[in-house]
Amino acid sequence: MTTNGGHEPVFCTVVPPHVLDKLARSEDSALSGAARRTLERDALERTRRRLTTVVGAPAITAPAGAEPGTPHRTIYDARHGTDLPGHKVRGEGEEPGTDATVNRAYAGLGATFELLLMAYGHDSIDGNGLPLDATVHYDRDYNNAFWNGEQMVFGDGDGEIFLDFTLPVDVIGHELSHGLTQYAANLTYFGQPGALNESMSDVFGALIKQYTLGQTAAEADWLIGAGLLAPRVTGVALRSMKAPGTAYDDDVLGKDPQPATMDGYVRTGRDNGGVHINSGIPNHAFYLVATALGGYAWERAGQIWYDVLTGGELRQQALFVDFATLTVKAAKDRYGQGDELTAVLKAWEQVGVRTL
Repeated sequence: MTTNGGHEPVFCTVVPPHVLDKLARSEDSALSGAARRTLERDALERTRRRLTTVVGAPAITAPAGAEPGTPHRTIYDARHGTDLPGHKVRGEGEEPGTDATVNRAYAGLGATFELLLMAYGHDSIDGNGLPLDATVHYDRDYNNAFWNGEQMVFGDGDGEIFLDFTLPVDVIGHELSHGLTQYAANLTYFGQPGALNESMSDVFGALIKQYTLGQTAAEADWLIGAGLLAPRVTGVALRSMKAPGTAYDDDVLGKDPQPATMDGYVRTGRDNGGVHINSGIPNHAFYLVATALGGYAWERAGQIWYDVLTGGELRQQALFVDFATLTVKAAKDRYGQGDELTAVLKAWEQVGVRTL
């Protein structure tokens, strides 16, 4: 455990290892080289996070005298190096500069903060005004974005397969939401609890995008990372919550392997037990609940998921059945025997996850 509120932070990336593994085997050195360097960098950062967990990370708190309910954002520029956090380029309340990547990162942190506060009364990702830090222009041709337990980091992409990782606001929201999960439930990053961890980030990433755009559940595209893939890629995003397994089907990337139901559950030792793959199942369940209820997804559907994540009953080793059962309880507790409960029960039944 760390000294950071008693939580054990993990290293979480938005691009799954299986995607980079596929790219690393490409015969095109322009593609394989960037993918291999990204995998090597990810492995190093993962090791650093593990060592930090052992020795303890410094506690991060809101600045002295900070007013509750206000964001405290700082954006740093790694200048294509790997030393974190890098050079400070924009602080809270400062005017935007000429670097669009910096401005998007700043806005994305703000969008995440705003959704959590306005929809759920949650002050930053820890509920206590935690400062939000992000580093942009990390490394060269770095094909990922990650949360390292303390801050956000964004690569610029290689321009061949991936574009700038600050382009989709849901990618920013996804990675910051790993921090939300870290502080609220500390879900173990392996197997089904790890897939739930990834799914929570996709859920809140999607909600942040929809909140920012003012979209209803029916209007939303339910894609994670739309706009991130370069034009040469045959695909629309990294993942689809509406139709897991359909986000891309590309000669280089391969086919999106996410299942939508337990019939397609993937048992693997790779990617921490398939956390980025099997997250498609709870992702699809949330999509079904949100679209069945209609309106803005962050309201009733999002409220139920938020209640479970922050309610104190979600254990670190929770399986899909445990999470599903808690959503049933949360729906009853907040909304009674209404449409919300019906939608939750039906959604988990459709994806093949039982509730107790």
